[in-house]
Amino acid sequence: MTSQILVIDDDPVQRRLLTNMIERLGHIAHLADNGRSGLELLERKRGLISVILLDLMMPEMNGHGFLEAIAERGIATPVIVQTGQGGIETVVLAMQAGAFDFVVKPVSPERLGVAIANALKMDHRENRGRAAKRSRSGGVGFDDIVSASPAMIRVLDLARRAAQSNIPVVLEGESGVGKEMVARAVQHASDRAHKPFVTVNCGAIPHNLVESILFGHEKGAFTGATEKHAGKFVDADGGTLFLDEIGDLPLDVQVKLLRAVQQGEIETVGAKHPQKVSVRLISATNKDLINEVREGRFREDLYYRLNVFPITIPALRRRKEDIPVLVRTFVERFAQEQRLATPLSVSAGALALLTAYDWPGNIRQLENAIFRAVVLSEGPELTVKDFPQIATQIPGYVVAEKTGFTWEEKGPVKLRSLETDRLSPVHPPFDAVARADARNAPEAHASENAIASVDDGGNVRKLADVEEELIRFALKFYRGQMSQVARKLGIGRSTLYRKLKDYGINPDDPFSEAA
Repeated sequence: MTSQILVIDDDPVQRRLLTNMIERLGHIAHLADNGRSGLELLERKRGLISVILLDLMMPEMNGHGFLEAIAERGIATPVIVQTGQGGIETVVLAMQAGAFDFVVKPVSPERLGVAIANALKMDHRENRGRAAKRSRSGGVGFDDIVSASPAMIRVLDLARRAAQSNIPVVLEGESGVGKEMVARAVQHASDRAHKPFVTVNCGAIPHNLVESILFGHEKGAFTGATEKHAGKFVDADGGTLFLDEIGDLPLDVQVKLLRAVQQGEIETVGAKHPQKVSVRLISATNKDLINEVREGRFREDLYYRLNVFPITIPALRRRKEDIPVLVRTFVERFAQEQRLATPLSVSAGALALLTAYDWPGNIRQLENAIFRAVVLSEGPELTVKDFPQIATQIPGYVVAEKTGFTWEEKGPVKLRSLETDRLSPVHPPFDAVARADARNAPEAHASENAIASVDDGGNVRKLADVEEELIRFALKFYRGQMSQVARKLGIGRSTLYRKLKDYGINPDDPFSEAA
């Protein structure tokens, strides 16, 4: 379905690139070169614009000013923020101001397509709870995996390719990143979709029982074997066997596993003859297997047999673009499970808080935090106060008894109440840092700040020479933050880069003095 997308960006090159991407997605692009003209266009076409793609650093009215303006006007059109800086401070501020999602420049067509598709779903209430309903159906497909980050999109692309064959797959990543979900999606998209999917947590089985549980045993094979046990390989025959935490397998069991992978047959404990099985093997680990090989804890020949198609799933802190989408998905699912009378939403402040946190337990920890908040929720919206444990773990924030949260910096302590539901940036802005440096060294700063109007001969200097010196000073003053430099100089980033090239200024060495 064709939708109308408003692009607000002061860079004409970016506007052209984004227009091409949007039109290839089958949508219509409307363009504005700053926040003020974007606001005027939005008001003229109120009701027609479905999604806003917003740059943050612009002249006249920047992205933050635009977000505040539409909030004052009660405009609920979802806004996707573009940031040229990947710093979480910028993202947190944008999420606080009400941004629906964010992308880091240069954005890929795939990432932009995902962001726009997710934003468009806000206007289609019939899609609510789809993820929850699908999770009840038993199978997990790639469409059930919530993703918005380029890193996770690449993971799913690799997994889709792996699903087209029986190639052994190793899923690497920290605990809680969703390795089993990806494994189930691979099974669901393969020709074994309707066959068994059997999971084994190798780290949770006592070492003396691993062999029996994997390969089975005959009655009387050992003390306590009062009856025959088929084993997980036989249970998964014709389907997929998912070996989680494979790095914890004992070395003696690794030998038998190698035989099963190489020859497609297993040796049941106590049996006289090996048994043929047809099993698709997907392994997962949170360890560095090649390091385990070097340390002698994992067989090298088994490593190369299993590690034919490795897929590394990044930690949630490495793909923060996924957090807003995951939060909304979990809130919808758990709200339905709890049979809440009214739909439950998430405030901008809470979304900013959850995005700022690094989630050492990854998606599993995020899911549990949302579940707890939904169960204990008392209103129609989850706010910062519904996540006190998370807020106390972000550096610089502590829970105050009455005022809610305090943000402690070197200087005055800023207090604000929970009712404001807003967070301060994790670090002070760059221009604030620059001003602090200037205060600490006023004499040095005064001499640096003087740009001569005349040359040594008493003549007025050329405009180009003064401009070059001013650009060099701005680069040094704002510590090489190109978006900040362009905004303060009142020019677009593309213009800034062109001038840097004209004057022979290396943008990677912004603190060098003029030649």
